[in-house]
Amino acid sequence: MWENVMRDRSFTPQIGDLHVLGSVLLGGILGEWWRIEDRLEGLGKALERRFAAGTEPASAANPASSPFTRGFVTASLVFCVGPMTILGSIQDGLSGDYHLLAIKSMLDGFAALAFASTLGVGVIFAALTVLIYQGGLSLSAGLAQTLLTDPMVNEMTAAGGVLILGISLVLLDLKRVRVANLLPAIFIAPAIVAILQWMGISI
Repeated sequence: MWENVMRDRSFTPQIGDLHVLGSVLLGGILGEWWRIEDRLEGLGKALERRFAAGTEPASAANPASSPFTRGFVTASLVFCVGPMTILGSIQDGLSGDYHLLAIKSMLDGFAALAFASTLGVGVIFAALTVLIYQGGLSLSAGLAQTLLTDPMVNEMTAAGGVLILGISLVLLDLKRVRVANLLPAIFIAPAIVAILQWMGISI
């Protein structure tokens, strides 16, 4: 009877779904425990207070208050701090799927127009920060791909799909989802697959 169940193709996807749901559940628990989203927001606010505070002209005693610096720092924070940046870069490095980064780039473009109208040309140079940050994440994910098996990548991508759903809910302003706290799921998913494969359980 068990062999008949395992041969049933309609049952096979459910096993993978359990891996994904378990990864998201464990990732959410760890993310809430580590307060990833709160820390990311705190980092952004701290950097903004440190570098982008004030509107007075630049001076030798206060060079960080120049419009150029404020535009550069503010735009860099908005473009680089967030789960969409991390998830999109990892997906691009692992599978070559750049669609999430393309959506993010479009959103960043509209934000850049708004920032540039008030903060000036410094916003344009934030593209260098984005290039280094997102490029580094994608390159790291691409290098790690050689250590991952196909089932690991598949489960990692599936877990990322759940996070994309959360991002969609946030962008549509339908529900406040703390997506950053779910980021550990991307790394837990391949770890679960590795453990199951080590135990001799096929995926």
